[in-house]
Amino acid sequence: MRNHAFVFARGGSKGLPGKNVKRLLDKPLIQYSIETAKACPSIDMIFVSTDDRTIASVARENGAIVIERPEELASDTSPEWLSWRHAVEWVCEHYGNFEGFVSLPTTSPLRSVEDVEKAIYQRIASDADICVSITPANRSPYFNMVKKLANGSVTLVNSLEEGVFRRQDAPEVFDITTVVYVAAPDFVLGSDSLFSGKVSGVEVPKERAVDIDDIYDFMLAEAILKSENDGKAVRK
Repeated sequence: MRNHAFVFARGGSKGLPGKNVKRLLDKPLIQYSIETAKACPSIDMIFVSTDDRTIASVARENGAIVIERPEELASDTSPEWLSWRHAVEWVCEHYGNFEGFVSLPTTSPLRSVEDVEKAIYQRIASDADICVSITPANRSPYFNMVKKLANGSVTLVNSLEEGVFRRQDAPEVFDITTVVYVAAPDFVLGSDSLFSGKVSGVEVPKERAVDIDDIYDFMLAEAILKSENDGKAVRK
């Protein structure tokens, strides 16, 4: 089975300007995704879809093939699904058909090779259209998440008939992470959203599920990496 890795990286970022090439410790953020893809035995080729020259340059320096993303697919309001579809069409046209689409967003630099390989395997094993990565949620819509009503009062987002009085009694819920998405290319081409098909999931621990959206997320990822590097130095 031919699995190709895709990294989608726009030039613009309001939450953290220049995020995709901002140096996290000793390397540009996007390099983490590319290096993980290189280390995955199940991945054959690596593509970076971008509208930005600097990102494209860093991608090529690290051995990725650059897909020039059209301007209309690189705005703040453009759905990333359309960029997925454009990338799949481009690769099929230039390199032929393939069986596994693996998206590795730049915003999750702490992912492991194991996380990616598990997702690739899980999609096939569960006969799913797409496999997403998930991590335990900090809050539960059955216990401590509320919504505002028109009269100004608040109520639980979801409530069960029997009621939930302790967090431990609430159904286990998860956040979708940006660690990895694995899909059948035909599903990307023929669907409009992630949940329009059969969706499977692989669980990722919180320490590898940091999603960098702003400087505080960036600082958290940096602190975790420094801690890991210090631990490796001590073990040596």
